[in-house]
Amino acid sequence: MSRKLLLQSITAALMGGTAMADAPKVAVDIAPVHSLVASVMEGVGTPDLVIPAGASPHEYNLRPSEASALQEADLVFWIGEDLTPWLEGAVETLSDGATVTTLLESDGTVLLDFRENAFFEAHDHGDHDDHGHDDDHAEDEKHDEHDHEEEHAHDDHGHDDHDDHDSEDHNDHADHDDHGHGEHDPHAWLSPANAEIWLNVIAAQLSAADPDNAGAYFANAAAAREEMAALSDEVAETLKPVQGGRFIVFHDAYQYFEDAFNFRASGAISLGDATDPSPARISDIQGRIRKEGIECVLTEPQFNPGIVATVLDGTEAKTAVIDPLGSDLDPGVELYPQVIRNLANSLAECL
Repeated sequence: MSRKLLLQSITAALMGGTAMADAPKVAVDIAPVHSLVASVMEGVGTPDLVIPAGASPHEYNLRPSEASALQEADLVFWIGEDLTPWLEGAVETLSDGATVTTLLESDGTVLLDFRENAFFEAHDHGDHDDHGHDDDHAEDEKHDEHDHEEEHAHDDHGHDDHDDHDSEDHNDHADHDDHGHGEHDPHAWLSPANAEIWLNVIAAQLSAADPDNAGAYFANAAAAREEMAALSDEVAETLKPVQGGRFIVFHDAYQYFEDAFNFRASGAISLGDATDPSPARISDIQGRIRKEGIECVLTEPQFNPGIVATVLDGTEAKTAVIDPLGSDLDPGVELYPQVIRNLANSLAECL
């Protein structure tokens, strides 16, 4: 039986053939989270998506219909200001009467710290929430000392005589600050384990607002969690033949996926989300590709393909496009699993 038919059967049984109460109005920030909320609300109602999948969550001007969705919402689900700092004011102003759930603050969510270097070592995938930054910095310092001649000059923030390299690295960190990022990487939806946690949170909040449909919400969440577990197994199988392959991403947004499937990137062309890398950074990345035999450079639809072409020039690495938001997918229940599946497929095909 398909998931849709199963959910319909469960919902019908739970409601005992009676008419379902009107669903609350729900607004959601980004398409992957909207997909999770839609899964929990399936058969009851449909949430509104505030930020279109093809738009950058870091910078966006709300259209009247999207502002209206926030204004009319009984509940708002969003990642948090670490991802969309500009949205915080709109949520506070337009949704002042709504129940607002910040998913990054939900109990059980695994949070990873930002990685602060262009090149990642096996240990350098960010600490979980219960670790501080001191150990991370200590490991970075060891790495810098070990590779002083090749990399430290490019990543050292403390020397004014390396203007080109310093300005690039400072710009990368400035990007995080300009976007309102806190200490944690906000791309936490790329961990299916976090998605499973959030499905319960979403069901609980919807049930509190709409107790008449609580049974349907929790049944939907349970079915979606089972699907998430199957998805993780599927992705692990997809990546198994290329496990250990070496790849670089355009910007550092994938460590939750890397952490979930123990498949680490070797580095990022740009640490920031909005600033192009300097010639010095590109040169460093090219050197790493040649030195370590990097097989794949992954880019995203919104980034300049010319930069990737420059990085690849003179190397044997291949390239593929990945998309953490599902910009080419239809919003809805199937979007989230397809985003995770597409990441794995693109990586496996590129390596």
